[in-house]
Amino acid sequence: MFRFQVACKGRLFAECLLEKCTRNRLYSNVVSCVQVSPNGIKRIGREIDLEILFESCNKIRLAKCLHAFLIVSGKAQNVVVSTKLVNHYARMGEIYLSRRTFDFIQSKNVFAWNSMMSSYVRNGCYRDAVNCLYKMLMTADVRPDFYTFPTVLKACGNLIDGSQIHTWVFKMGFQWDMFIASALVHMYCKFGLFRVAREIFSGMTYRDKGCWNAIISGLCQNGSAVEALEILDKMRMEGIAMDPVTVSTILSVCAVIDDFSRGCLIHLYAIKHGLEFDLFVGNALINMYAKFGLLGNAQKVFDLMEERDLVSWNSLIAAYEQNYNPDTALNLCREMQLHDMEPDFLTLVSLASSVAQTKDSQNSGSLHAFILKRCWIQQHVAIGNAVVDMYSKLGIMDSALKVFEALPLKDLISWNTMITGYAQNGFASEAIEVYSMLEKCEDIIPNEATWVSVLPAYAHVGSLRGGTKIHAHTVKAGFNVDVFVGTSLIDLYGKCGRLKDAMSLFYEVPRRNPIPWNAVISCHAIHGHGETSLQLFKDMLDEGVNPDHVSFVSLLSACSHSGLVSQGQWCFDMMHKYGIKPSLKHYGCMVDLLGRAGHLDKAYNFIKSMPVQPDASIWGALLGACRIHGNVELGNLASNRLFEVDSENVGYYVLLSNIYANVGKWEGVDQVRSLARDRGLRKTPGWSSMEIDNKVEVFYTGNQSHPQCEDIYNELEILTDKIKSLGYVPDYSFVLQDVEEDEKQHILTSHSERLAIAYGIISTPPKTTIRIFKNLRVCGDCHNATKLISKITEREIIVRDSNRFHHFKDGNCSCGDYW
Repeated sequence: MFRFQVACKGRLFAECLLEKCTRNRLYSNVVSCVQVSPNGIKRIGREIDLEILFESCNKIRLAKCLHAFLIVSGKAQNVVVSTKLVNHYARMGEIYLSRRTFDFIQSKNVFAWNSMMSSYVRNGCYRDAVNCLYKMLMTADVRPDFYTFPTVLKACGNLIDGSQIHTWVFKMGFQWDMFIASALVHMYCKFGLFRVAREIFSGMTYRDKGCWNAIISGLCQNGSAVEALEILDKMRMEGIAMDPVTVSTILSVCAVIDDFSRGCLIHLYAIKHGLEFDLFVGNALINMYAKFGLLGNAQKVFDLMEERDLVSWNSLIAAYEQNYNPDTALNLCREMQLHDMEPDFLTLVSLASSVAQTKDSQNSGSLHAFILKRCWIQQHVAIGNAVVDMYSKLGIMDSALKVFEALPLKDLISWNTMITGYAQNGFASEAIEVYSMLEKCEDIIPNEATWVSVLPAYAHVGSLRGGTKIHAHTVKAGFNVDVFVGTSLIDLYGKCGRLKDAMSLFYEVPRRNPIPWNAVISCHAIHGHGETSLQLFKDMLDEGVNPDHVSFVSLLSACSHSGLVSQGQWCFDMMHKYGIKPSLKHYGCMVDLLGRAGHLDKAYNFIKSMPVQPDASIWGALLGACRIHGNVELGNLASNRLFEVDSENVGYYVLLSNIYANVGKWEGVDQVRSLARDRGLRKTPGWSSMEIDNKVEVFYTGNQSHPQCEDIYNELEILTDKIKSLGYVPDYSFVLQDVEEDEKQHILTSHSERLAIAYGIISTPPKTTIRIFKNLRVCGDCHNATKLISKITEREIIVRDSNRFHHFKDGNCSCGDYW
C-alpha cells in the first residue's frame, strides 16, 4: 500500500506525510503534557515545548492548527505567546493574520507593539507600520523603547512622518541611543537633508560600523560622493575597519567621481581582508571596472566569484553593453540561462540596447515578443522605454511609435526617447510634434535632456522662432549654461544663420571639453568661414582642450567648404598626434576636400590608398566632385562602386544623371532614370521654406497653388528683367531636361528658392533680410541670379541649403562662388 501511494501520488503523498508527521509531533507533544488524576481531573504534567511547536508549524494550515490549540489551551492569553504568533504569521507573509492576532491581545506590552511594527516593515507595509506607531502613542498605556524607533524610521515614506518621529525621539530622550541615531541619519540622508544628518552624526558619542555605513551610503545615494569620502577618511582614522557594505558603497563612489586610483586601493583592501569573495563586493567591483571601460578586469572578478546572483550576471552584461561590446553581452545572456538563471527586466534593458548596437532587426522582434509574453512592458516603464529606444536606433520608427503609444504609463524618459528617435532618424517635424504633445502633459515637466533632444530638430528645419522658445525655457530653468544645452543652442543659432548669437552663447558655456568647440567650429564651417574655424581650433588647443574625432570632422568640413586644401591636409595629419584613428567620416571629408578643389585624380588615389574599405559616403563625395567638374569617366567609375555598396539611395542616381545632362548625353540620363524607376526609387522633390509673421511658407519647384501665385510670378518676371540688365544670362546647363530654350528659362525661374525670394520681397518691408531654407543644394543659375537680386533690391538674402549657408549681399555671396 505504501509503495502504491508513493508511486501514484508522488510529491503529493510526501507533502501529506510530512503534514501528518508534524501533526503527530504536535499531538504527542500535547498529549504527553496532559495527565488524568484518580478523581478524573485533567492537569498539565509538564510545560509544553512551544519552540518545537512553532518550528514544526512551517505551513499556514499547521500554523492555524497551532493557533487553535493555543486558544483552547489558554496559552493565547499570554502576551509573549501571542506575540510569537504575530511574528510567526508575519514570517510566513500572512500580515492580515498577524494583525488579527495582534488585535486580540488584551494587554499589549511594548514588545507586542514592536513586533507588529516589525511585521509590517518585513512585509513592505511601511505606511501601516508608521500608523501603528501613531496608534501606540495615542491610545496605548505603554511607551516606545529603544527598539521601536529604528524599525519605524526605516518605514518613513516622507519627511513629515520622519520629523514627527524625530520629535518623539527627542521628547523621550532617546536621541543619544546609537541605533536610533543611526536610523535618523539614514532617514535624513534618504530625503536629502544632509546637514541635519551630519549634525546628528557629529553629536553621537559612539558610532558603530552600521552608523558609519548609514551616513556614507546616504551621501552616496544622493550624489554627495566627495562628502562620503571625507566621512570614510574619518572612519578610517578612528580605527574602524571597512566591511563589505562599506567597500561596495565606496567602489560605486569611485566610479562616479572618476577616481580609478582609489578604486584600485579599495580592491586591494578587499583582497587583503578577505572581502573580495563577498557577493556584494564582487558585484560592485564589476560595476566599477565597467565604468572605467576595463572589461577584462570586470570579467576576471566575475570568473573568480564563488557565488553569483542575478545582479552579478546583469552587472557583467550591462558592462559589455555600455562599452559597445554587444555580441559578448548577448552571449552572456545565453550562458546565464544555461546556468538556470532567468533574466529579469534589467537584463532585458541591457539586451535591447545590445540588439540595437548590432543593428539586428530580426532579433529585435524576437526580443520584443519575449518581453510581451511576460507582460513586462505593462509592469516596468523602463522596459517599454528600452524597446522604444531599440527600434529608434534601428530606424524602425513605426514600431517605436506603436510601442510608445501602447505604454500604459509614460514618464519623461519615454517622451525624451521618442523625440530623440525621430530627430536622429531625420524626422525633425515629427520630433517637434511629439515635443508639442509633451508640453500639454501637465504632470510631466521637460528637462535638459528633452531640450537637448528637440533643439537639433528645430535647427534641422530652421525654425528659429520655435528654437528661441526653447531657449527661453532653458534660461528660466537655469540650464542655458549647461554644456550640453548650451551646445545645442549654439548649433541652433548657427544653423539658423545667427552666427553672432551663436558666438555669444559659446562664451557663456563652460569650455573645458571639446563639445562646445566642435559646435562653434561646425557652425562657421557651414557658413564658409574656414579661416575662422581654423583659428577657433587653435584657440581650443591654446586653452588646453584636446580635440576628439568630432573636432576633426568639423575642421575638415570647414576646410572643404572654403577650399583650404593644404590646411585640411595639415589637420588630417595632426589626428595622429592626438591618438585619433581616422574613421570613414574623416576619409570622406578628405575626398570631398580634394574633389571640390578639382584634384579628382588625387581624390581617387587617396581612396585607393585607404586602409579601410570605402563606403557609400566616400564614393558619393567623389561622385559629387565629378558632378561639379563635369568628369563623366570618373563619375561612371564612382557610380559603379557606389551602386555596389548602396543601390537604394536615389540621390546618387540623380548625381550621375546630372553629370550626363551637363554634357548633353541624354541617352545616359534616360538610362540612369530608368534604372532608378526599376528599383522603385523616386527623386526627392525640391522645396524651400521661409518663416514670415510666425507662419512657415513652403514652396515646391514649379508650384502654382500658392494663393499669391500670380503676384509671385509677376515679381519674378520683373526681377529677371532687371538682373538681365546687369548682365545675367541664364545657365541652361542646370536644366536637366531635354526641352526648348523658352521652357528651360521657365524651369529655372520656377525653382523653389526663386519662388521663396519673390514671395519674401512682396511680403516684407524694403531692405528686410530674407531667410530661406532649401532641402537640396542651390543650383548654379539660382546662385548667380540671387547675387544680382540682392544687389538690385538692397537686401541681404540668406539661403541655407542641404550643405551650407549662402549669405547674398551687394551682389556677392559669402561662399565666394565655391560650394
